[in-house]
Amino acid sequence: MKTSAIHVASVLLLGMLLPVCRAQDKPKPEEKPKGEVSTTPVKALIVFTEYDGDRKIKSLPYTLYINAPDASDWRGPATKLRVGSRVPVYTGKDQFSYFDVGTNIDARAVHTPEGRFLLGLGLERSWVEGDVAIPVTKTDPAQPEAAAGHFREPVVRQFRCDLELKLREGQVMESTMATDPLSGKVMKVEVSLSIVK
Repeated sequence: MKTSAIHVASVLLLGMLLPVCRAQDKPKPEEKPKGEVSTTPVKALIVFTEYDGDRKIKSLPYTLYINAPDASDWRGPATKLRVGSRVPVYTGKDQFSYFDVGTNIDARAVHTPEGRFLLGLGLERSWVEGDVAIPVTKTDPAQPEAAAGHFREPVVRQFRCDLELKLREGQVMESTMATDPLSGKVMKVEVSLSIVK
C-alpha cells in the first residue's frame, strides 16, 4: 500500500511538471490585425505658378503629409488643405454674401506594388483680380444721380483640376498648364513627392 501511494504521488508530480518541462514554442512574429494595411509616409509638394507672358507673377507652394497605403487602389480618407479668405459680395438692399477665395487641395496617395506612388489630387484655386463698379439704387428720387454712388464688386478668377499622377520618389512633374481666357495669364502646377524618413 505504501508503494501504491508513492506511485500515485509520483504520477501526480510528473503530471504537474510535464507542462513546465515541455519545449517552449517559438514566439510568433507580430501579426497585423486583419484588414490593417501598412503605409509609407510621404510628403507631397504642390506649387502653383502664375505667368503673364514670360514673366513669373507669383509662385505659391503647398506641402502635405500623406500616409500612402501599400496597396494597388485608394484606401482611407483624403488629406485636405483649405486656406484663404472670405470676400463680401453685395447682393442688394444692404445685404452681403461671403465667398471663400483661396486654395483647396484634396490629396491621396498609394504605394503601388511596383514601387511607384499613385497620387490623386483635387486642386482648386481662386483669387480676386480687380473689381467692377455696380451702381447702387437711389433711395430718394430727389437725390442727384452722382450722390447715389457705386459699390465695387470683386472679380473672382478660378482654376480647378483633378489629377491622377504616377510618380517615383523624388520625381518632379509639371502636371498642368492652363491659360485664363480673359486675362491671358498662364497657370502651371508642379508636383513632387518624397518619402518621409
